[in-house]
Formats: sequence, structure tokens, C-alpha cells
Amino acid sequence: MKLAEALALRADAARRVEQLRSRIVANARYQEGEEPAEDAGRLLAESAEVLDELESLIRRINRTNAITVVDDGGTLTDALARRDVLRLRHSVVSAAADAAAGRSGGAARQLRSELMMLAALPVAELRARADVLAREIREVDMRIQRANWEVDLLD
Repeated sequence: MKLAEALALRADAARRVEQLRSRIVANARYQEGEEPAEDAGRLLAESAEVLDELESLIRRINRTNAITVVDDGGTLTDALARRDVLRLRHSVVSAAADAAAGRSGGAARQLRSELMMLAALPVAELRARADVLAREIREVDMRIQRANWEVDLLD
């Protein structure tokens, strides 16, 4: 099985656990004289099985990520960490540019007699940095996706 397939199975298992959790909560108590729509005990047992499968997938995915070397010489785990930090960096820089440009939802100046708001940060430079970061995110993400479809999942 390829790593990408395992990632899809992991996402499906996580969704299944959340659905089961919701159904368990909805059926954990019922009114006297009524019957619950589903057997909460059976649902709980089913969730335990799905969680065991999920744990196994996560372990195998993590082991695979830790030893798989990508184009830049680092591991897939390194690339994932790089992508996560680049996304955070992009978010901070974009938010700073938006705030400096006055797009943070603050009230605009209505009259000439009101004080004018000035940008404390260079908006154009921040936008340029955000563009560079977005390109880096795309490049790292492409390397990660390529590896996901080329690498076999470890046991």
C-alpha cells in the first residue's frame, strides 16, 4: 500500500470515530419506557475496533515518514514540519499586512478632523514576503505529495 492510500484510510478512520462518538453520545441515555435508537454498547465496541485500526495506521505512517528521504535530503517528517511552519509564517505575515493596510475590521476615518491611521509596517514588503512563502509552501507540498504516491507504507 502506498503512503497516500494509508493517509486516506487514516482520514476515513478519524471521521468514522467522530461519527461513532456522536452516535454513542446520542444513545448513551434514554427515557424510561423508550428504547434507544441504537445500542450504545455495540457502538462503543465498534469505536474501539476503529481506534485500534487508526492507531496502527498512524504508527505505520509515522515510521514511514521518519525514514523516507525526500528531494531536499531531509526526511518526510522534516518536510511536514517545514510545511507546517511555512503555513504559520505565511498566516502571520499575511495578517500583519492586512492589519497594516487597514483590513482588520477597524473603523475608517469619517471626517477630516479625525486622526488618520498610519501603517506601522511596510505593507508591500509584507505582501511580497507572503507571496514568497506561498510559493515555498507549494513547492514543499508538491515534494510531500510526490513522496506520498511513490513510497510504500512500512509494516
